[in-house]
Amino acid sequence: MGDVTAPAPFRVVPAARARQAVGHYGFLLVATLASLAVQGMVRPGGVQTVLVTALAALSLLLAFRAARLAPRAIGAAAAVGAVAIVVALVQALTGGVGEGAVRATNAALVALGPPAVAMGVIRDLRTSGQVRVEAVMGVLAFYLLVGMTFAFLYGAIDRLGGAPFFAGGASATVSHCLYFSFTTLTTVGYGDFVARTDTGHTLAVFEALLGQIYLVTVVSLIVSNLGRPARPRPPEGG
Repeated sequence: MGDVTAPAPFRVVPAARARQAVGHYGFLLVATLASLAVQGMVRPGGVQTVLVTALAALSLLLAFRAARLAPRAIGAAAAVGAVAIVVALVQALTGGVGEGAVRATNAALVALGPPAVAMGVIRDLRTSGQVRVEAVMGVLAFYLLVGMTFAFLYGAIDRLGGAPFFAGGASATVSHCLYFSFTTLTTVGYGDFVARTDTGHTLAVFEALLGQIYLVTVVSLIVSNLGRPARPRPPEGG
């Protein structure tokens, strides 16, 4: 019999590559959860600033590696992350850099992660033709990175905008911004923190819409198809 191979879109991923992808997305998910814990539970100060920036840099690097981007892109991500950590150290030790600049840098770092994760997940789905565990880990990491991006953005607006971000004089600490971001992303909306300006309101609306649309489309589609075999492509001209 002749050699029979699967059509290109449904070719089976080698086991070693699949395990490697699971590991990369798993590490990324752990790094994002660790960042959430540090932002929410570590006392505000220099230690928190450095740890949060280091985890943001690590998340970016892991996102690029999980997406299997070119070595040059991964090296650039590592270099950018190292610069961000140095900036955070300077801010923590000397105060020579404003906190707003650090938060804006963290927002930029984390914001680069979701596009890379999306590219990696789509590539894995096309290669394997099947929804695997790594795809689920990837879409969850994407969701967490989006929430953290908005949290850093809210904090940067508070520190760089010259006026409080929250109404009622509430302090825009790292944990408060994270809390507000994820209650907005999940549309829980407790109401104890409210954006003060039209810019804040608009960003919150965008985040809430993004969170709901993402959950009811991408996440539900990925989870409902977990482990299902790919449908064979119909023959051309048939």
